[in-house]
Amino acid sequence: MIQVKSLTKSYGSNTVLADIELEIDRREVVVVIGPSGSGKSTFLRCLNLLEKPNGGEVLIEGRSLTGKGTNIEEIRAEVGMVFQNFNLFPHMKVIDNIALAPVKVRKWSTEQARKKAMELLYKVGLTEKAEAYPGSLSGGQAQRVAIARALAMEPKIMLFDEPTSALDPEMIGEVLAVMKDLAREGMTMVVVTHEMGFAREVGDRIVFMEQGRVLEIAKPDELFDHPKHERTKEFLSKIL
Repeated sequence: MIQVKSLTKSYGSNTVLADIELEIDRREVVVVIGPSGSGKSTFLRCLNLLEKPNGGEVLIEGRSLTGKGTNIEEIRAEVGMVFQNFNLFPHMKVIDNIALAPVKVRKWSTEQARKKAMELLYKVGLTEKAEAYPGSLSGGQAQRVAIARALAMEPKIMLFDEPTSALDPEMIGEVLAVMKDLAREGMTMVVVTHEMGFAREVGDRIVFMEQGRVLEIAKPDELFDHPKHERTKEFLSKIL
């Protein structure tokens, strides 16, 4: 589903990503962990070209995101993204936030898009908030609306960039529950997170990054219980 080949990214002399190699299968949930500043979010943003790599290649279903003549918007429409901060339009009601992209990008009718929006609000447990404005929502509710908005485009892949890091502890669970449901339904997901319980429970593989490099990739039980790289052991000893 996703192929990453020799991916590099730098800002001037500062190398943020160094020769990242990774393949992600359809329906797989890959969780990316590592210390702050290790390049996790930059890597995620390269997967839909919000950050343009300096070298290497990203392929989505065999189509190169980084090749010449690529219709980036067409490929990007298949890749939903949820950010740390919810990025909802404050002047638009919840239902209109969700319906906007399908109307503008997919060329759906307003009626079709609003119907889909209500289905997704039911999915994330927020049908009663359809006519509310984002400013009246809790952080957890806003992030669930952001997930619904990403799903409205009917993406084949979902990227999550530390989706719970801006939330109060008691709101984290409601967002993770929605993500767990998506994983059970077979959504291909790449998740950058500090929630190790979620990583262990939901991840098919865990990727550990440090200083722009992938140091270790393993199944959750293997990585958490028997990490091979010394840096992985040191990291996990501090947070588990």
